[in-house]
Amino acid sequence: MDAVKAAVLLFVASILQVAVLTEYAAFRSASIVLVTLLSIALLRGSVFGAVAGFGTGLLLDTATLGTLGVTSLLLTIAGFWIGRYGETTARDRFHAPFLSVAVVTVLFAFGQVMLQFMLGEPAPAGLVADGLPVALLLNLALTLPIYALVRRLFPPRQLGDRIGEVRLLG
Repeated sequence: MDAVKAAVLLFVASILQVAVLTEYAAFRSASIVLVTLLSIALLRGSVFGAVAGFGTGLLLDTATLGTLGVTSLLLTIAGFWIGRYGETTARDRFHAPFLSVAVVTVLFAFGQVMLQFMLGEPAPAGLVADGLPVALLLNLALTLPIYALVRRLFPPRQLGDRIGEVRLLG
């Protein structure tokens, strides 16, 4: 059931991203999809986050007619690593979603420029330098309401349900 809820939530976030947020210049650099994916990955783990990231990235690549696979690769890596972060240390901490969104927003922007450069496409690094502070602030502002919604839809698992949870000894 978690997979269906995640698919619907990420589909709605993708539609909002492509149809609404890109139409307003002030919100063009915000990524509601990235914040939603990271919230889901933080609560459900690395494999779930990677699969959700790949599917969402493929949807965004086809919706925007971008280079197929660039967003998929970046969101797959982001979903995996934030899911891994949630599995090992920080799932129940208040700062975890904010730290996750801040780090991945910066790495996503630089990863996108790097992949475009490696593919031989125009890679305007100046746009990253100009748009990154605004994107970071907007994504951090979106984090609290989106994470609260996602946490309500995907409640933390009980102790017996934590298969794959990593426990650090010592």
